[in-house]
Amino acid sequence: MQNLTVLGTGVLGSQIIFQSAYSGKDVVAYDISDEILQKLPARWEQLKPSYLRDLPDATPEKLDAAVARIRVSSDLTDAVKDADLIIEAVPERLDIKQDTWKKVSAVAPARTIFATNSSTLLPSRIAPFTDRPEKFLAMHFANEVWKFNTCEIMEHPGTDAAVFAAAVEFAEQIGMVPIRIHKEQPGYVLNSLLVPFLAAAAKLHVNGIADIEDIDKVWRVSTGAPLGPFQIYDVVGMMTPYMLNKDSADPDMKAFAEELKTDYIDKGYLGTSTGRGFYTYG
Repeated sequence: MQNLTVLGTGVLGSQIIFQSAYSGKDVVAYDISDEILQKLPARWEQLKPSYLRDLPDATPEKLDAAVARIRVSSDLTDAVKDADLIIEAVPERLDIKQDTWKKVSAVAPARTIFATNSSTLLPSRIAPFTDRPEKFLAMHFANEVWKFNTCEIMEHPGTDAAVFAAAVEFAEQIGMVPIRIHKEQPGYVLNSLLVPFLAAAAKLHVNGIADIEDIDKVWRVSTGAPLGPFQIYDVVGMMTPYMLNKDSADPDMKAFAEELKTDYIDKGYLGTSTGRGFYTYG
């Protein structure tokens, strides 16, 4: 699978694009407007220093070659015409993902494998909206994919075994550590562990138990972890926890989502990607 198309160029979408191109794949970056795509060159320049810092084999020449393997398109038919694999990284809403895959199914080559990067939604809830459920699965990447390089690959009951194996092989080819998930699990493995941890921190904050800085500090000092929960929120970005919790039945988590919107998202403070979230980054 040499030709990859990534649908959506947000935080994780752009990282998947760049990491795959860095690993030698030919990548098409698709988004819904040229205005969005025009921001990508600046995103590549933001990623380059991280690669040089974190990866011993990274060189300016290799990073420039990665950029040269990326093509952008706001035309869906054009974007998927040569794809061996399509990874979808559109907003974390079931209706948006289902509608996206309906449209993709109408124009993608018959051979193409489909994968969602959803962090919470099960592939069986999306697969029926494709024309090839046997070629559909989930490939969930952790943020900062070049460094935290896991790829959770989750099949649904109708996924073909050969497709699952091909996805595992592709993940290895782009430098990921594949985590094979053979039974559907909301939150996969990583988020099944991470989300309750982050929610506990949010509740401590919303209920005024401790300041954000002290919640982070006790976790770092007591466990030796490099980041506290609110520092992790900044890495994840504000949009994902907001979307997950804005309609929560838990009043604490709904209040947390409202705070994220009014105090951070509405002001453009989206986390490390914008230089400011719960903390300010230089």
